[in-house]
Amino acid sequence: MKITSLEPARCLPVPDAGFGALLTERGNLPLESVDVTAAISGLIAGVEVTQGFTNPYDVTLEATYVFPLPDRAAVTGFRMEADDRVVEGVLKERGQARADYDQALREGRRAAIAEEDRPDVFTIRVGNILPGERVSVRLSMSQPLPYEDGAATFRFPLVVAPRYIPGRPIDGPPAGDGVAPDTDAVPDASRISPPVLLPGFPHPVRLSLTATVDAAGLELRELASSLHVVEEEGGTVRLRPGERLDRDFVLRLTFAASTALQLDGRGTFALTVLPPPLEGARTPRDLVLLLDRSGSMGGWKMVCARRAAARIVDTLTSHDRFAVLTFDSVVEEAFEGLAEASDRNRYRAVEHLARVDARGGTELLEPLRRAVALLDGRTEGRERVVVLVTDGQVGNEDQILEQAGGALSAMRVHAVGIDRAVNAGFLGRLAGLGAGRCELVESEDRLDTAMEHIHRRIGAPLVTDLALKGLEVEPETVTHLGSIFPGVPLRAYGRCREGSSVTVRGLTAQGQWEERVDGVAVDNPAIRAVWARAHLRELEDRYAMGEHDLEERIVRTSLEYGVLCRFTAYVAVDTRQVAGEGPRHRVIQPVEPPSGWEPPQSPGMGAFGANVMLAAAPASPARMRTPQPGLSSAGGMEMERGFLAGGPQDGGALPPSPAPMPMAPGGPRRGRGRAAGGRLESVRPQLAAELDRLRALPAPDLLYLADLGTRLAALAAYLGGNEQLERLAAELAAAERPGADTHALHARAVEVLTALTGPTPPPPAGDPRSAIDPRPAGDPGTPGTPGVPGDGGRRGPFWKRT
Repeated sequence: MKITSLEPARCLPVPDAGFGALLTERGNLPLESVDVTAAISGLIAGVEVTQGFTNPYDVTLEATYVFPLPDRAAVTGFRMEADDRVVEGVLKERGQARADYDQALREGRRAAIAEEDRPDVFTIRVGNILPGERVSVRLSMSQPLPYEDGAATFRFPLVVAPRYIPGRPIDGPPAGDGVAPDTDAVPDASRISPPVLLPGFPHPVRLSLTATVDAAGLELRELASSLHVVEEEGGTVRLRPGERLDRDFVLRLTFAASTALQLDGRGTFALTVLPPPLEGARTPRDLVLLLDRSGSMGGWKMVCARRAAARIVDTLTSHDRFAVLTFDSVVEEAFEGLAEASDRNRYRAVEHLARVDARGGTELLEPLRRAVALLDGRTEGRERVVVLVTDGQVGNEDQILEQAGGALSAMRVHAVGIDRAVNAGFLGRLAGLGAGRCELVESEDRLDTAMEHIHRRIGAPLVTDLALKGLEVEPETVTHLGSIFPGVPLRAYGRCREGSSVTVRGLTAQGQWEERVDGVAVDNPAIRAVWARAHLRELEDRYAMGEHDLEERIVRTSLEYGVLCRFTAYVAVDTRQVAGEGPRHRVIQPVEPPSGWEPPQSPGMGAFGANVMLAAAPASPARMRTPQPGLSSAGGMEMERGFLAGGPQDGGALPPSPAPMPMAPGGPRRGRGRAAGGRLESVRPQLAAELDRLRALPAPDLLYLADLGTRLAALAAYLGGNEQLERLAAELAAAERPGADTHALHARAVEVLTALTGPTPPPPAGDPRSAIDPRPAGDPGTPGTPGVPGDGGRRGPFWKRT
């Protein structure tokens, strides 16, 4: 064996850098800081989020950041600040906002755009950041605080967790910059799947969070933070320095709320009605319990989920019937059909739950269909209940609402969300359809309290069939009233023309019930914004369930009330030209792995595999997306490789960097090759992307070829062995040895990858987006593109594709 010494200059250690570090000689990642400032007054919080981006490079930059916000927050303001200039954002129809942003970048002007992709997932792009410059963008919003059992909860999410993406990949350019391919079930998957850093990345984003609490005249008895260490001074709570963006911030405020009707003087009202001191009649129930056992539920989440499901089963009596379904990529039943909740059957169900472990992907639509089928037409005189225990980390929310939402709205749906970065927006939408409750569990310590709440939810509501009298409300503007449950007040918002009081009427087990509430005038613009966001959310859900003629109404409402939604976007454009052309580099900010997540253990798992790229990727000269349908481990990051490494665009060499390995937080996956069984088809898209990168190199590069060899070796291992890949990987491993023929190795790699993938047709001549633009050909900012008549040339609803 001959050992060749490396040149010292090529292997200088980086202080504090661990495996997967993205620190380069030119600096760190573009997102420098996130500052959250909240002012909580009673049951509404005003929040400002400031994100600081920096460009340590010598060329202009466009940075993309995919991040979460509270699902019920109303975003009402957007601002960009750079070089002592302040540019206020303007809310526009989404296609127009994107067109304005793209034009500004082409003309060399700074610009920023904020878009909503899910109720709790947003994307900000900031373009033409000058070398050495710092740009900050600020979002202003208002959010209501849920209140139950004497406590309000301020929850602020800090990371977008990986979501399971079902369906088959679709043709055409990706809709976004993420690592997951767009599919027929999730046409915008690439917009909600940012790459994920390896655990312990040594230079995290600087996070600060401050919340000032005003109980609005009520006695504040206690403040408690469940996932973070905080410092409290008077009515102000501050996050301890050094915390990472890897879990939700949860602050609970204990005080006594009161029944109230607030009128803002501009035609909007907010109604709070405390539960009456009644005893609900115990109606026999038919209950279907759905337990998510997918790979993302591993670790403490699976323990909590099993405990929660078992305790739900324990609430049943012999008058009830029930079924227990556990699901990942397949659905399993504890027993066939609905069974009487006898001691024997409840024991069988708990025994089945005890054997459940995490595996596979989150195929949520099929178990919901099974639940609907079990409860359909067999429950006369009985309450139909669906209880879903999950983290909700799916990407096909709209497909689920469209295909199952109508049936679920005729039942009572309760959701138990278990995660430190839970998909609260989607679970809240599901529970809202079925007039149920959504309980979020962020830790094992929180489980007992949460389950006490859930037990009451599953029980009969105190008041049903609610209606409002006395206010002249505008038609179709009152938010969903639902039912009143023990410990949970009714919260409703709406628009009214006249009236100073309201009477709430409903049905209880004892008969008719009503309560009169006198109005109080308040000067609080947040009430109008919170109503508009809730109203838009209901309209968007109806759109997702098939009412596509609502698009114009949604856009009009969003613009009229100045609240961001999925059909609109905020755009801020500087009037000053700062660059001669558009940004030279583009990068999507990787995010932290969610706290408490564990790697999946089977190839069927997609939530932390195919849709997660551990951000230790090699440099590459062009911005390429690496779709990986069915692949659960090795992957490629959707990033501007030259940005990370100072690549060929600015004359830099391509340095070596760690290869993406089939790993996730917690260590290597075992046995994946055997399970995969040599399915070359599953990695063919990634091989095609590697071939594209090779062809895009301006000249053969020995360091890049050596890195490619490690990636191909990982893919071969994932497949359980592939002779062609293994042979090519071994040949490329010799690229750094003295005397290696770089040109011959480059040609050999192109030859083998071409044979494995088939010819890759070049992009159409003259297509300016063929190399770097991630937006689809039917993008609303691109006029004149052939497509669906009457839809601006777009294929399908543009808000799903942009």
